[in-house]
Amino acid sequence: MRDDVEGGGDGDPVDARLARRLAELRAERGWSLDELAQRSGVSRSTLSRVERGEISPTTSLLGKLCAVHGRTMSQLLSEVEAEPARLVRAADQTVWTDDATGFVRRSVSPPHSTLRAEVVEGWLTAGADVAYERPPVPGMEQHIWVLEGAVEITVGDETHELRAGDCLRFRLWGPTRFRCPGPEPVRYAVVVVLP
Repeated sequence: MRDDVEGGGDGDPVDARLARRLAELRAERGWSLDELAQRSGVSRSTLSRVERGEISPTTSLLGKLCAVHGRTMSQLLSEVEAEPARLVRAADQTVWTDDATGFVRRSVSPPHSTLRAEVVEGWLTAGADVAYERPPVPGMEQHIWVLEGAVEITVGDETHELRAGDCLRFRLWGPTRFRCPGPEPVRYAVVVVLP
């Protein structure tokens, strides 16, 4: 994870802080790597490498860990950043890239412990397909507004095709999938509201 749009586990301070935070969360619960592997469906060796900062986690892996720890991805990422300011300039917004899936995520308004909503901007390259097995916080509300391009969003068993200007809102209880059919990338805003 990086503060710009590059990816990879190349000694980036955000990657190192994220690795430490994931290890802390596991330790706070008193879980072994084996127990976390069983709860998350992620192999013990992958978890170990992530916690040591040897590899940068993918969106899917972070989604699984967020679900186990009961927090959104923005909450987790905000825990490795400084206390969020009231005003966040575009140049200071955290951008995270998952090179494996073609997903780029910008925390437009980082979450805060006393607030329930946040705004995220996402980009998917043409052909990108990102699936989440379960929500990080069951019952959280999402509003997805497509700014450019097109995206297919599957919520449970229902697939919605959205184009620029369209907005989809739902409460998240089960699996979701975001797919950019192309030929152009898609850019969208997500408003996340915790229950």
